[in-house]
Amino acid sequence: MQKIRVKICCISSVEEAILALSYGASALGLVGQMPSGPGIISDQHILEITTSLPPMLSTFLLTSETQPKAIIDHYKQVNTSTIQIVDQVETSAYEQIRNELPHVKIVQVIHVLNSESVQQAINVSPYVDAILLDSGNPNLPTKELGGTGRIHNWDLSKTIRMKVDVPIILAGGINSNNVKQAIEHVQPFGVDLCSSVRTNGKLDENKLKLFFQAILSIHQK
Repeated sequence: MQKIRVKICCISSVEEAILALSYGASALGLVGQMPSGPGIISDQHILEITTSLPPMLSTFLLTSETQPKAIIDHYKQVNTSTIQIVDQVETSAYEQIRNELPHVKIVQVIHVLNSESVQQAINVSPYVDAILLDSGNPNLPTKELGGTGRIHNWDLSKTIRMKVDVPIILAGGINSNNVKQAIEHVQPFGVDLCSSVRTNGKLDENKLKLFFQAILSIHQK
């Protein structure tokens, strides 16, 4: 089995970033302003974290902006290596972002709700570097754009992975108890987690340890 990359999201401090990296995280997620959900920190705080870390590290800005200029402006405040767009945008937005920020990776979140999510993923796949499959619901009056801790339909995620040509990152309720099943079923490039490795909102070293032990056991098979 290929090595599964692990992205730890909702990083709120340099200390949390270092802790996640020390256990083997491949990437860190930093949450900008959102209508709901955990881990939101200021752009200034995100910048403080990114400038304190090695330059080659993969860092993701989670942005809820949907207009190209607003996404670009948000990115310029934080200097991450990747933009993770958590809401739906027009396909023309991707080209505008590429032209302005050619060195930055683009990851589009697809909230897996039903079979329409499969087509949505297929439609955006030519324009992005990866797709992250999550369990939010952007159709609610107060949008859920991530961090719900809920599992979605992994059959749909598997279908998406089989139909697109970009890496798939699986999120939504992933923890040390179900990550083996999730990886075997969906076969993603990587997994993303936030709440399952936290206690009272803080990154929990014991939960991190248990999760990466589960990942190690998968790699050893």
